[in-house]
Amino acid sequence: MLRRLHWIVLRRLPGPFFGWLGTLMFLLLMQFLIRWLPEIAGKGIPVPVIIELIAYNLAYMVVLAVPMSVLLAALMAFGELAESQYYTVIKSTGISFGQIVWPTLVVALLLMGGMLYFNNVMLPEANHRARQLWSDIRGKRPGFELRSGIFYEDLEDYSILVRDRPSGTNDLIDVTIYDYTQGRDRQAVIKAERGVITSNDGGARLTLTLRNGEMHRPLPADASNRSERYERLTFDRHRIQFTLSNAVFRRSTSGETSRSTRTMRTPQLLATLDSLKALRDEKYQSLYEQTQDQLSPWPPDSAATDTSAPAPVAPTHSSPYLALADLDDGARRSVVSPAVQNARSAQSTIQNIQRDTKWQTQRIRSYQVEFYKKFSIALACLIFMIVGAPLGLALRRGGLATIGAVALGIFMFYWVTLVQGEKLAERGFFPPWLGMWIANFLMSGAGLWLILYVVLDLGATPPLRRRLWDWLRSLRS
Repeated sequence: MLRRLHWIVLRRLPGPFFGWLGTLMFLLLMQFLIRWLPEIAGKGIPVPVIIELIAYNLAYMVVLAVPMSVLLAALMAFGELAESQYYTVIKSTGISFGQIVWPTLVVALLLMGGMLYFNNVMLPEANHRARQLWSDIRGKRPGFELRSGIFYEDLEDYSILVRDRPSGTNDLIDVTIYDYTQGRDRQAVIKAERGVITSNDGGARLTLTLRNGEMHRPLPADASNRSERYERLTFDRHRIQFTLSNAVFRRSTSGETSRSTRTMRTPQLLATLDSLKALRDEKYQSLYEQTQDQLSPWPPDSAATDTSAPAPVAPTHSSPYLALADLDDGARRSVVSPAVQNARSAQSTIQNIQRDTKWQTQRIRSYQVEFYKKFSIALACLIFMIVGAPLGLALRRGGLATIGAVALGIFMFYWVTLVQGEKLAERGFFPPWLGMWIANFLMSGAGLWLILYVVLDLGATPPLRRRLWDWLRSLRS
């Protein structure tokens, strides 16, 4: 009986889960393309590279879509179970809520384990490669494309204007080139009736061959001519070569870019965190030693061990400081001046180290937040199953509209709480573990209340305020 019941419940989960997972992944992918496709288009990026970039960015979409799909699948499966009166019949036979739900919790635990591996191993590597690929794409200039009547200025030290360029050919008509290789104040102007463009080295270099033209350029003063001259040259054929290294897409190797908090695996994250803490402790120790040297230049135990010191003498000069009371003005200045300099130096050292340690503490918090987030989001799969199962039974609806609206509200609350907790933890308002786990704590509390609501059948009892009112009325009577 129980085995068949478990099969009925488990059979209802895969369809909604994978259906919603595909729908959410599609929506997130469309959002990504709408936002970033204009930045990719027009740069001549190969199609396989664009597909690879999209594949890497699917990783963070999986992190968002899987917990949401678990919640929707749980709501729909248990909502249909209650709507079809299956749950009423099951409850009448004496089978408890825990006996019905525990197989789905096992499935949620398996999903949580998979997400733990994904968040700690696959997601950081995908983020690293996506970041590296974005850097390569953004470093590439648009391809060499001359348009009639428009200056082309993406070449270094050159500006080109073409009156006409017949489509489908490399021929140019009425070419004007401004050459700034000698500086803007000594620009050369080249005009030609026509020209031809040829590509070399896979598009990394271009050769422009000009026909029937002239060149105008200023010549600097030299030993024979002390004043600048103007030179006009005519030519039948003139060749110019351009370098287009930035217009050719080149892939960088994996070791060329450093990793950030979101591109580190957990062992790398912990190792970096330990090194930052050790470096901060070294700075604190260095601060202590420097201030001791500057503000306490004599050994602190020397005065205590010196038993031959004379008895204190009554001061002969008025001074607010007992150590300076028996000194004249010149001696006081000779003592106070170095002391003030030492104090100012110590203050400057303290302020510098304080700024450094404050920055390092912020970095430590960001690494700790990222560490806890990897586990917090994975645990959401189990928590959403705990929330979705009793909530679906309480709603008694398996329809798409009701379930979608409720799930969206729950997930938005969870995600906003998680993001705000992350920001507050990075700013030092919360401990990092609390900032990343507060959303799970709140949802776990809501899940436990829903379980009590279903197990105790609170929906069939009068509301709490009505019971309190009836109790107060009974006391009066």
